[in-house]
Amino acid sequence: MNILIMGGTGRVGSCIVRQALEDGHRVSVLVRNPEKLQIEDEHLTVIQGDALNQDAIKRAMHGADVVVSALNTDGGTTLSESMPLIIKAMETEGIRRIITIGTAGILQSRVTPDVLRYQSSESKRKTTRAAEEHEKVYNLLRESNLDWTIVCPTYLPDGERLGNYRTETDFLPEGGSKISVPDTAEFAYGQIESGEYIKKRVGIAY
Repeated sequence: MNILIMGGTGRVGSCIVRQALEDGHRVSVLVRNPEKLQIEDEHLTVIQGDALNQDAIKRAMHGADVVVSALNTDGGTTLSESMPLIIKAMETEGIRRIITIGTAGILQSRVTPDVLRYQSSESKRKTTRAAEEHEKVYNLLRESNLDWTIVCPTYLPDGERLGNYRTETDFLPEGGSKISVPDTAEFAYGQIESGEYIKKRVGIAY
């Protein structure tokens, strides 16, 4: 399978790159700074470019079977500005499947189910800027014809891969307070060949 990974130099993205290569997939990564990707493999193609550049995204998409976006909010609007470009390129290339890494803030609140967690007393974060960016991506994907899945981790320490965690559609598993980077990556990677959470948000926590 040909997998395009965006955000492949980040904590979650680099874990997904390694897992996909270990399984023998062909992996392409679109990165601004190739030197940050400290992985070498004959099945890895590194494409230098920006997620805010339509031509770079289109070039990276060519020949891909599935897209994984582990882009972060980057302190700005990269996430919400890049997603329309990603959706357009996927539609042009005839790619339907995309898995993105979101945040538990865009899951439904258990205490106030008609609002998102970041909009309720459930959220302990002082700033909502990152969650607002992720909500924009969620809305863009919902309005698209793509087969999307948004993996929504809560507090994300580096930790280790335990392979034992809970998931729930639209909500954070009850009492969940953290999930490691490697376990988040393992679950997100597993969605490439799973149809269980298509067109859904999925909360993940221990």
